[in-house]
Amino acid sequence: MVCELVMRKWQSLVLSAAVLAVTAACATPPEQTTGGTGQTGTTAAGRSRLDVVKERGMLICGVDGGIPGFSFVDESGEYSGLDVDVCKAVAAAVLGDPEKVEYRNLDSTERFTALSGGEVDMLSRNTTWTISRDTSVGLEFAPTTFYDGQGMMVRADSGITSLADFQGKAVCVEAGTTTELNLTDNMRKAGVEFETVTFQQADPAYAAYAEGRCEGMTSDKSQLIARRSTLPNPDDHILLDVTMSKEPLGPVTINNDSAWFDVVKWVTFGLFEAEEMGITQANIEEQLESEDPNIRRFLGVEGDLGQGMGLSNDFMVNVIKAVGNYGEVYDRNLGAGSEFNLPRGQNALWTEGGLLYSPPFR
Repeated sequence: MVCELVMRKWQSLVLSAAVLAVTAACATPPEQTTGGTGQTGTTAAGRSRLDVVKERGMLICGVDGGIPGFSFVDESGEYSGLDVDVCKAVAAAVLGDPEKVEYRNLDSTERFTALSGGEVDMLSRNTTWTISRDTSVGLEFAPTTFYDGQGMMVRADSGITSLADFQGKAVCVEAGTTTELNLTDNMRKAGVEFETVTFQQADPAYAAYAEGRCEGMTSDKSQLIARRSTLPNPDDHILLDVTMSKEPLGPVTINNDSAWFDVVKWVTFGLFEAEEMGITQANIEEQLESEDPNIRRFLGVEGDLGQGMGLSNDFMVNVIKAVGNYGEVYDRNLGAGSEFNLPRGQNALWTEGGLLYSPPFR
């Protein structure tokens, strides 16, 4: 009798499990939504952002819009800068046309919300790669396009030569950035009591500094150099010989959309690889005739590397024709061909003692 009861109970459990399995299999799967921590990053139909961009025929790229050399819009509405050229490179790779980009100017506090909410397809907005942004905020960071560090700008006649000289003084800083915490950490370490004057956007922060409301302005060194050029008397301002942090800046996509992330990632790597191979806007047609198997694969003459990402195999040909290689992008916007004439430094190729390095295109 006991055995019979046990058998009946066992059969009941098996039947219940089978019913649950069938119910789960027949149920409609939950919709996938764009962005946010713990979300898939794909569209409601479960498609990649890559499919959305292709169907739309336009890339929506989040930028700053106010930093000369990185992303700056002039009076005629034309955008230029290293970050802008990355947007153009992605558009050229995906859509075959670098002009099929709609730029969205985003301040530091709204950029991540705009990305996670699907308002923009990607960020190319001097954004620092950090562990919290990569994990809890739900972002994916493509290769770093500019290695930077946080600095401090002061008036040349202020007498300030170090962070210790800010005792009892004020520093202007933009909210929602890594610079705010870095500043606090460095001043705390130095034992300096100071005042933080915080602004939601960069323009008011630099305006306040120019008006003398704070003795120092802190941000990435590249931004400080660029913004200094827009002040009434640029030569009246200097950067202190201090680096408060590491600031690896690069393009960003939403988490858990590997197809779209792969495109942005490998287009960025492609800019580095093109420079290492010596492929430029000027010689691209000649390079298409090269017998070097590495160049032939890279340019899509042989193989199907592009097809593996949902692109044409010659996607890097379109990129190079549009913006050139990384060296050309850098020189045009920040280096010898620009008003800043910034040395490459860490932003040189690994073969030249820098940090830029692309995995193989194989």
